[in-house]
Amino acid sequence: MLRAIALTTLAATTCLFAKETSTLPADPYFADYSLDPAPATPGLLLKKGDKLAICGDSITEQKRYSLIMEAYITACMPQLEVTCRQFGWGGETAGGFLNRMENDVLRFDPDVATTCYGMNDFRYVPFEQGIADEYLRNQTEVVRKFKQDDVTVVLGSPGIIAMVPGWQGNPACTPLNLNQSLSRFRNLDIALAGREKTYFADVFQPMLVAHWRAKEELSPDFKLAGNDGVHPGWAGHVAMAYAFLKGLGFDGDLGGITVVGDRARGSGGHEVEGMSNGTITVKSSRFPFSAGAGELTDDDSLRAGLALVPFDAELNRFTLTIERPTADRYAVTWGKETHEYSAEDLAKGVNLAADFIEHPLLEPFRKVWKAAEQKQNYETRQVKDLFHGPEAAIDMDTIADLTEKVHSKLAADLAASMQPVEHRITLKPLE
Repeated sequence: MLRAIALTTLAATTCLFAKETSTLPADPYFADYSLDPAPATPGLLLKKGDKLAICGDSITEQKRYSLIMEAYITACMPQLEVTCRQFGWGGETAGGFLNRMENDVLRFDPDVATTCYGMNDFRYVPFEQGIADEYLRNQTEVVRKFKQDDVTVVLGSPGIIAMVPGWQGNPACTPLNLNQSLSRFRNLDIALAGREKTYFADVFQPMLVAHWRAKEELSPDFKLAGNDGVHPGWAGHVAMAYAFLKGLGFDGDLGGITVVGDRARGSGGHEVEGMSNGTITVKSSRFPFSAGAGELTDDDSLRAGLALVPFDAELNRFTLTIERPTADRYAVTWGKETHEYSAEDLAKGVNLAADFIEHPLLEPFRKVWKAAEQKQNYETRQVKDLFHGPEAAIDMDTIADLTEKVHSKLAADLAASMQPVEHRITLKPLE
């Protein structure tokens, strides 16, 4: 109860005192949108041992942004020991979720929940007040039901569409007027978060900016919101995960290595075991988010998503710093890659997670990713197929207990996938 009171007190200040964000580029492309400033989450919402519920429609059921979030929380923030579940359901609206949240979500006693509705709720039509009113009523009830169970809510806005979806045959619909409608649903969520004294994740704005940037900088054929205009590939899901991780209050400091002369020290889950002839031996019990290689022009690439939103800069900083460097430039080798840096940059600290693609912590991170993926795949089967199957209609509690035995094994496999890794970073002064 003390935790709930503390979070309620903090939430009460969020929309009043947190810095409001506005990051739209000064480009005519954005002139047709009126986006209310989004309140920023003032600090990390998750406490050690919390259970996080990731709720939403078919975009959540794609198990992509939810997988990015769970892999990030497990590998990048293992000290929190936070566990996640995804509860995506294709075709769902906020009202549909309201009808099932007691049976499917609250039975697991989550501490924090993210929601992502609005895409189906706006019915793929230009803005209509009656449709918006229905959405707001349902969203309000969802938030209040969570709060009644002492669950902290991060209310996610809908994202964007990249084209009129094929199932919408109304010739009056255009990508612009549909996105304008979604932007107004976003604004409704901001106002609701303020009234209900809860938190907000701005999915729409970073996706809109990333969509514009992709067309301008990567490829005119880039489809941030997917081939059907609604369901994003990996690049779009990076933008969504970025929004939710920011909404949860992560600050992105993943620790690092600091070098002073011929000595080095580690911080934030990175232990220096020794330094000899410029080579630092490190044991890391925490990994940066590691996407691996990928084409920047591929909208189904994690690497492209990282190029379009400030994920690495704001959420994924594994930093190497040299205090009082004695050379003008250094070559830094980590795994198979070598990059050169100026003494000035190294004195400030360079982000190895952003600059190195194929590095020694990539494969350990992929083990975490695979284990989280297997668990999330089962979560869809557990809830959609088994909780709503004929057996559960007869004895829900027995089905829940039985499926939890399977889920517990998958959760244990995920926890076991995080093992400390020894690796080396080599510094070479350049003349």
